Amino acid sequence: MREFLELSYAELEEKNLQCKEQRKNRVAPEQIREERLKYLTDEKRIKAVTVMFSDLEGRLHMLDYDKKFLLGSWDNLTFDGSSIRGFTAQRESDLRLGIDWSAFYHAPADIFGAGKVLAFCEVIDKDGSFYQGDIRGVLKGYAQSKFASDGYTLNAANEIEGFLFAGQDAERDYYKTGKFEYVNTGGYYHSLPGDPLRTFIDTTAEVQRAMGFQNEKDHPEVAPSQFEINYGYGEVVAAADQIQLYKLICRQVARKMGLTASFLPKPVVGVNGSGMHTNVSISKKGKNLFWDPQGQEKISKFAWSFVDRILTHGNDICLMLNASVNAYRRLDPHFEAPNQIIASAVDRGSMVRIPIGNERSARVEVRSVGPDANPYMVMLSVFKTGLEGSISKEKNLRQAKRYLPDNIYDAMDNFNNAEWTGTLLGNDVKGRYAELKKASADRCARLLGTVVKVSEVQFHHEVYNQYLWNQF
Repeated sequence: MREFLELSYAELEEKNLQCKEQRKNRVAPEQIREERLKYLTDEKRIKAVTVMFSDLEGRLHMLDYDKKFLLGSWDNLTFDGSSIRGFTAQRESDLRLGIDWSAFYHAPADIFGAGKVLAFCEVIDKDGSFYQGDIRGVLKGYAQSKFASDGYTLNAANEIEGFLFAGQDAERDYYKTGKFEYVNTGGYYHSLPGDPLRTFIDTTAEVQRAMGFQNEKDHPEVAPSQFEINYGYGEVVAAADQIQLYKLICRQVARKMGLTASFLPKPVVGVNGSGMHTNVSISKKGKNLFWDPQGQEKISKFAWSFVDRILTHGNDICLMLNASVNAYRRLDPHFEAPNQIIASAVDRGSMVRIPIGNERSARVEVRSVGPDANPYMVMLSVFKTGLEGSISKEKNLRQAKRYLPDNIYDAMDNFNNAEWTGTLLGNDVKGRYAELKKASADRCARLLGTVVKVSEVQFHHEVYNQYLWNQF
């Protein structure tokens, strides 16, 4: 008989919230590690630990380590980095995975399999430092440095939209079908209880809740078969981890229903695309530094300087926020597209919006982000730009009519020509990222046109089909 761990959703939520609280309170890494190792040793019903890391484009990779093996080898988990797009060359392929014991999740058995727990990892270079191609590690180092030097806690929450399509492999089979099939046509906020979209949303929300997401609201979005499931703020690395988990959970729940959860920014022409509105703020000793009841739109001068830097570098960082050929279909002004490099409290076509807030919730919303972008790269580019970028001397910067590019080639040119992107990523990683984006773009039609092309789906970095990529 197999006796693998299967906890109720209530037990899972309690355990995951305990882990989340430790992470939020910055409990010493050594203490957390010893607690986790003791838990794994004592809980005999756990069979494996799923470790997760992300490549340069943000695609999530997972390995299962036998628990007994991991307990003896957790500090020396090596893998071949040359097999990961955007990582090392073959001649220097040995990398290690360093488990981030604070980023530890107890997983629902019906979704991830019985007897498994999950943990995020950093990729470690030969000299023991964070590997520069692992943007999660770079982001974590940056966040830690800002806390150490300035006492800043970088906070983020994301509103991640996606589509639910018929069939388990709708994206991978697009080259055969040339279309996506909706499972619901109700539209904004409307989905009857028990229909496929509502069942998917309810099930996904339950899994998120069990994994400590602290949900806020969920609903069908504007486009047919589109969804959004919102959850609370978190420290920046934890927030980016939750984006990866959110998409993984959505895909897994959809697959178990015989459907596909898609995070292509614009899978269907003629309806609204999917965004990943990124809400950010900075706090110090529990005080929200973006709040000022007397300030313009009730945010502080510090917050407005943050906004001005993002607007100044809007075109420089666009390729990091809109990472695919398909993403530039979404930057279409006919569908509330945030393609204007302006800041506004009311204009949803602005790159940056200032939502209504109070002392607790005052924030800046970067609206131009696509849901397929590397979440760690999004957070790094937004926060580092907002804190350390330059501010243009252009008059009326916040309302000047400038636009984000409408195709990936212009975005690549802006990215390659900007000194700032080298500062963000380092010139070596910048070059690798640019090569990956060019490789995808060159496999697609240069002009987007009015039809989603097979190639922009087939060669999309999040579509899990290595076989099709190699057929080019």
